[in-house]
Amino acid sequence: MIRVAIVDDQALFRGGIRMLLESQVDMQVVAEAGDGREAVAVVREAQPDVVLMDVRMPVLDGIAATQAIVSERPATKVIVLTTFDLDEAAARAIRAGASGFVLKEAEPEFVLASIRTVVNGNQVLAASATRALFEHFGKRAHQAVPDAFDTLTDREREIFMHASKGHSNNEIATAEFVSEATVKTHISRILTKLGLRDRVQLVVYAYEHGLA
Repeated sequence: MIRVAIVDDQALFRGGIRMLLESQVDMQVVAEAGDGREAVAVVREAQPDVVLMDVRMPVLDGIAATQAIVSERPATKVIVLTTFDLDEAAARAIRAGASGFVLKEAEPEFVLASIRTVVNGNQVLAASATRALFEHFGKRAHQAVPDAFDTLTDREREIFMHASKGHSNNEIATAEFVSEATVKTHISRILTKLGLRDRVQLVVYAYEHGLA
């Protein structure tokens, strides 16, 4: 069962999302909040697997709330809710630790698939849209690539380059002629060596250091 918290300052929107999620046999809404400060508190108490986080809210915005949540509870994944695809606030929330973003007007099936995607962790949520977001708002770092990148083996660097393009485990396995289990192991080691939270942070890392 995937435990979800819904954070949005519009009660009507929260109600609609709750109805959608509770229609699924594998999802349960365990908390709601109307602002970022309340979100941090309810996540601490309910410990959801996924938070659907509005990026613009009173008291504490979704960016600050995301940063607080992932710092305090790294196991919780945050999906940012935004009203348009090229949203600088969404890019900032991803830098703060969000696992991806979803348009509020997205089809219900896409919202459900997005939740399952971030829980599964085998691919980047809306990879092409995420890359487009950072190409539009991102700033490549001027400093050298961190020393930690030099600790990757040649095979890990190959896997890194595939993952930085948002490729799924299956796509990487097919391209590299290895099993998905092998890819998963390599990805786990890469994230650990580079000190990254998840695959979307890998995409950001690659982009901001000129590796993508």
